[in-house]
Amino acid sequence: GADIFKKIGESGFLALNLGPGDHLDKLIPMLPKGHLLDQAGMTTKDFTYFSESVVHEETCRLMTPGAEDGMLAGFTIGASVLVRYGSEWMQRDVLPKVVRGEEVICLAITEPFVGSDVANLKTTATKTADGRHYVVNGSKKWITCGHHAQWFVTAVRTGGPGAGGISFLLCERPKDDKHGVLDTQIIKTDYSSAAGTALVTFENLLVPVENLIGVENQGFPLILANFNHERWAICSGVIARARLIVSECERWSMQRVVFGKPLIAQPVIQQQFAEMIYELECAHAYFEKITHQMNVMSYAEQNRYLSGPISLLKVKSTRMGQLVQKHAYQIFGGRGGTRGGMGKNVERFGRSLVLPSVYGGAEGVMASLGVKLSVMKAYPKNARL
Repeated sequence: GADIFKKIGESGFLALNLGPGDHLDKLIPMLPKGHLLDQAGMTTKDFTYFSESVVHEETCRLMTPGAEDGMLAGFTIGASVLVRYGSEWMQRDVLPKVVRGEEVICLAITEPFVGSDVANLKTTATKTADGRHYVVNGSKKWITCGHHAQWFVTAVRTGGPGAGGISFLLCERPKDDKHGVLDTQIIKTDYSSAAGTALVTFENLLVPVENLIGVENQGFPLILANFNHERWAICSGVIARARLIVSECERWSMQRVVFGKPLIAQPVIQQQFAEMIYELECAHAYFEKITHQMNVMSYAEQNRYLSGPISLLKVKSTRMGQLVQKHAYQIFGGRGGTRGGMGKNVERFGRSLVLPSVYGGAEGVMASLGVKLSVMKAYPKNARL
């Protein structure tokens, strides 16, 4: 496992999951020659969010979602916090190690009883009497890459109730129990244990105050801003996998003969294809529109103007994926539910699709947030026809 991380890190694959920006000017030169940008004949200035989307799309064509998440997902959503908000020592000492794949990082926000309602998280971080450490207690659940991570970008409660009492801490897995306990247990999910999805338990874990990310009790806006890139990346993956499934359906329906004709000649199958294609192309066009906007906006502008649209894009993408899954099963028949053979990708797609509709924000929450930020916030309260 460690060798795989180092290989993908040295290739530049991890760094390119962090999006474009000045951070690449510092990170890419740390990699051995012959990395992916070298092979593509690109500089860091050539790399855009469209370039990053290609990285996500080509990865998803492997159709091994558990392994992909185990290698990339925790890094993408965890290291991005250090890129944007990490202190000088974090960017100097920790970020290069995780980018090169020498150590593993993850994002720890979700809790057993707190999901999309992040403002009510329960994990606490209380300062010691000498003010040199935080004492962290609580638990996090469904943490991708948590089982094998050394670093945990952790949302904790340092103040009062609600969003105003939340901070971000960079917690390191201790080498012994002298500084408290950070324990991880694998959680078996529908798609694969290779994702390293874990229950993370903190028991009197001592974390130096220097490991605070940003300002104490002001971590909630950082969490919301980080969600945008995560949700956008989720959409990229869902759309790419759906396109692969539609392509396999097309080839199978040309090959399969029923009632003396190719399956594609059946009107009911043509209707299913029509629905898959127009829903897929609508989702992809919406994705590319937002990706273009990300390219021409600053990070602050993205957070101000795109949080709502990205939330709605996530709903659109996962709902589209569900439609593709439903029709693909009908087109492939029994093969679509078989873990092997010609329908294996359809089966994997169906088994793994439910998770993207939940992590990063459940569909209902995303729909509500999208309307609040895109409509209610945009219109004055006295707007009338």
